[in-house]
Amino acid sequence: MQFWGYKRKEGRAGIRNHVLILPTCACGSESCRIVASQVRGAVNIVFNTGCSDVAANTEMSQKVLTGFACNPNVYGVVIIGLGCETVPHNKLREKIQAMTSKPVVSFGIQDEGGTLKTIERAVRAARDMASEAGMQQKELCDISELLLGIECGGSDATSGIASNPAVGELSDNLVDLGASTIMSESIEWIGGEHVLAKRAATPEIHNQIIQICKDYEEHLLSAGQDCRAGQPTPGNKAGGLSTLDEKSLGCIRKGGTRPIVEVLAQAEHPTKQGAIVMDTAGYDISSVTSMVAAGCNAVIFTTGRGTPTGNAIVPVLKVTANARTYKKMEDNMDVDLSDIIKGTKTYQECGKELVHVIGDICNGKMTKAEAFGFSDIAVDHVCRFV
Repeated sequence: MQFWGYKRKEGRAGIRNHVLILPTCACGSESCRIVASQVRGAVNIVFNTGCSDVAANTEMSQKVLTGFACNPNVYGVVIIGLGCETVPHNKLREKIQAMTSKPVVSFGIQDEGGTLKTIERAVRAARDMASEAGMQQKELCDISELLLGIECGGSDATSGIASNPAVGELSDNLVDLGASTIMSESIEWIGGEHVLAKRAATPEIHNQIIQICKDYEEHLLSAGQDCRAGQPTPGNKAGGLSTLDEKSLGCIRKGGTRPIVEVLAQAEHPTKQGAIVMDTAGYDISSVTSMVAAGCNAVIFTTGRGTPTGNAIVPVLKVTANARTYKKMEDNMDVDLSDIIKGTKTYQECGKELVHVIGDICNGKMTKAEAFGFSDIAVDHVCRFV
């Protein structure tokens, strides 16, 4: 299987060719938004942190920002900082330039003399970059260039028995073809971690999966909190999911059945090909953020109750097996898998059909969230701001 993509010098292929307008901190986010609105082919993110952080939070923010810049869907990067944030624009630029050969420029609002002067210079730089990006031709790429993020959110009973198994079948098919997939949301492995761990390719990976869930619960307990207070969510319960264990058994189905070859920390780039898992929160926007920062060039997102969420850098494909949700939220849902619930199709058949849907997305078909221009970002934090 092949798709038409944008080859990068680092070896990965993008399925989009964005110029990314990247803030170093929250104080640069609005300027980035304005710059992106003036340049066709540019996208921006709204970043809510980057300052007043403890060291571990700063490290996570830097992993996410550099990961976004290095994502294969990005042609080049225009950075806008304020000037007094924890990691200033020139330092972030140097980090990104050490990781990639993409064009990267940066500006500081305090250095340039305010918002208007910064925006003017950044718009000119972004327009030049977008012009260069428009000259890059698509090339035929092997499916092994695809790294698909797998996510679920707004789940209900149909997620675990229909859409998640179908996406698991998709994952198996893609892995068999040579692609790689990442499943995250480790808090939603709890109660089913022993089932997930059986897929581990090695005893070390098996033990990592078990330990991640143990550490997650202990981390929350140390702060006097219980993960089961927030999981399942009220919407999950209204949709028929009564316990975290029940939710987890459905959640892990979307990762398929192939051997798990690697366990990643949040926003960490994979080093192996195949089925991969990542230790992230159950909050779907945070999980998608981490997988995009890890290099996923597309995300498939199952939802029973429906969600409009999207990401500026990668297309997010929304699938549901709840016919009522698809009908009520047709503006947001991309694929209707309710035939599984009706019994007219098997989840295996739908999983194979999703392979072709993903192929279309790789070749340029826009998802509904992408057409809306939706961009949701959330960075997981170790502790409070300081």
